[in-house]
Amino acid sequence: MSYPDVRPRRLRRTPALRRLVEETRVAPSELVLPLFLKEGLTEPRPISSLPGVVQHSRESLRKAAHEAVSAGVGGLMLFGVPTNDHKDETGSAGLDPAGILNVGIGDLVAEVGDATVIMSDLCLDEFTSHGHCGVLAPDGSVDNDATLAIYADMAVAQASAGAHMVGPSGMMDGQVGVARQALDKAGYQDTSILAYSAKYAGAFYGPFREAVESTLKGDRRQYQQDPANLREALREVDLDVAEGADIVMVKPALAYLDVIAAIRDRVTVPVAAYQVSGEYAMVEAAAANGWIDRDRIIMETLTSIKRAGAQIILTYWAAEVARHLR
Repeated sequence: MSYPDVRPRRLRRTPALRRLVEETRVAPSELVLPLFLKEGLTEPRPISSLPGVVQHSRESLRKAAHEAVSAGVGGLMLFGVPTNDHKDETGSAGLDPAGILNVGIGDLVAEVGDATVIMSDLCLDEFTSHGHCGVLAPDGSVDNDATLAIYADMAVAQASAGAHMVGPSGMMDGQVGVARQALDKAGYQDTSILAYSAKYAGAFYGPFREAVESTLKGDRRQYQQDPANLREALREVDLDVAEGADIVMVKPALAYLDVIAAIRDRVTVPVAAYQVSGEYAMVEAAAANGWIDRDRIIMETLTSIKRAGAQIILTYWAAEVARHLR
C-alpha cells in the first residue's frame, strides 16, 4: 500500500497524537549537571564564555546541588578549581583530603546524600601547573604509567570523600583498571566508574578551559583521540569494559553522534555522552543574537544525543531542562 491509502501525517496532526507516538524522550533522571567549585571564592563567579554557568563557592555549590536535585537531575559531576599556588608538576592537590575537589565532594554528600549520584572528575589537568592530564616525562611528553599510579590514589581519595562514582577522564591507557583495582583494595567495591572511553582531542573545549582556569599550552593530541577515528573508539570501549567500567562515555556529543550509536550497539553497559562547553556556548551565543529559538534548540540537541543511543547526558542545561520536563 502507498499514498493515498497510507498517510503518515495522520500521526502528526495534533500535539496529543505526536506525544503518543514520540519515539525518543529525555528524562530528568538521565541528565547530569557539571559543576565547578573554585577554591577561595566567597560568592559565585560568572564564566564569560559560558553564560549562565559559574564557578561556585562552597556555599553556592550546596545551593545549586539542592536546586538540581529538587528538579530531578540524575547526577552531579564535580570539577575542582584550585588556586594557582596549589598547582604543581604532579597535581598533588587532587590527592589532598583538604583539597578543593575532595572538600567539595564532602559538601555535596552532606547536602544531598544519596538523593542523586555524586560524581567526581578523576584527572590531573585542573591541578597541574602545566595543565596536562598526567605527569610529564623528561622529554615533555605525558608519562602514562607514572600518571596511573597517581590516578589510583586519586580514585581512593575521591571515594573516601564520598563520591558515588569516579570519572577517569585523562585517556591514559589502563586508567579504568588501576582505578578499579585501587578502589577494590581500599574497600570501595561499591564505588562505580564512569569511563571517559572516547574523549576526542577536538576544538569544543575552549569555554571549559576558562571555567577550570587551565594552564595548558599546546594540545592533548598525544593521548586523546583523533576526531577522524571511529574504530579506535570501539577499541577503547572494549578495553574499558574489560577493565571494569560501569558506564562508558563519549565526549563531545553532537559532532560524534555516529560514535555514540556505534558504541551503543556494541556494549551492554550504559552509554553516556557529554554535551561539552563549546556546544553549550554556540547555542547560547546564537540565541543571544536572536538567530535561533534557544529552548527548542536545547531540546533538539538533547533529543538527538538520546536518539543516537546515550542513556545518560552530561549537560550544563541539566537543571533547567529537568525543571521544564517535570
